[in-house]
Amino acid sequence: MPPAPSAPSSPSPSALRNTAAVVYNPIKVDLAALKRTVEAAEREAGWAKTLWYETSVEDPGGAVTREALAAGADVVMAAGGDGTIRAVAEALRNSGVPIGLLPSGTGNLLARNLKLTLDNVEESVRTAFTGDDRRIDLGVATLQRENGTRDQHIFLVMAGMGLDAKMIANTSDELKAKVGWLAYVDAIVRSLRDSNALRMRFTLDDNGPRTLRAHTILIGNCGSLPANILLLPDAAVDDGEFDIVALRPEGLFGWVQIWVKIVWENGVLRRSSVGRKIMGMTKEVRTLRYMKGKELVVRLDRPEDVELDGDSFGNASAMRVRVDHLGLTVKVPATAS
Repeated sequence: MPPAPSAPSSPSPSALRNTAAVVYNPIKVDLAALKRTVEAAEREAGWAKTLWYETSVEDPGGAVTREALAAGADVVMAAGGDGTIRAVAEALRNSGVPIGLLPSGTGNLLARNLKLTLDNVEESVRTAFTGDDRRIDLGVATLQRENGTRDQHIFLVMAGMGLDAKMIANTSDELKAKVGWLAYVDAIVRSLRDSNALRMRFTLDDNGPRTLRAHTILIGNCGSLPANILLLPDAAVDDGEFDIVALRPEGLFGWVQIWVKIVWENGVLRRSSVGRKIMGMTKEVRTLRYMKGKELVVRLDRPEDVELDGDSFGNASAMRVRVDHLGLTVKVPATAS
């Protein structure tokens, strides 16, 4: 009799297990400690051995994230500051593979807006392995340079042109590394010396072109800044539209009005029912103009500084931003069943 056909070989147990990847900024993390934490969570979750990828000046995270995707990663953890997280998110956009946030650095803007843990790396790693998937919006910014070339980038929290971006461009990296967000105080003082306002032509969604004069324009996918400053109180990270604000103060009194609106009304009064009643009796201030929309095109008379998620992106003479609705999946703590 001919020999009986052999049974098909089964894949090894490790081949059936999920695999995580970590993209890390070596300047921002304690690699040895992080590896111990990840390996412990990996064993507890029953996952295969984690893949590790280091960022560099030449590659802040996008290329190595694509390597992780090609290697079959089921989740990619981003360990670093906002720049690392943005680069990883850009590579994961619309891939269906979630990003796990292991925040470091001075900003941690997305983690703050999602109300994730900022100072407990064990919990952040555990969430990456066992948390729920949450889909959120991305902002897509196309920048037109003075020479006519264009480049495209994503942002997770906020894009800005004008004084806001100038402040970030003026911030010393060395001072920021030493004192964190206090470094921006020095930059604000230097940026305010430039009193020139932006003169812009803009279109919002299907509305016709309009003009606006403002010191800065901010396009928000999320609403909160560091120090618990609620700049855009109605912004939601998954509503499919941007919340936009133009700051147009006239003199010192205008800046005081902005401070009262953002820090006092948004940051204090809005958080209680009594405070909201008080807000209902106050008037809107002319120094702030709020708008909502899915796509904004801004054209300027002269090139101006641009920032995305707190990082400077040079000068642009025009910018187009649009929402990529639910374009990114993020790991968040598992909900109780």
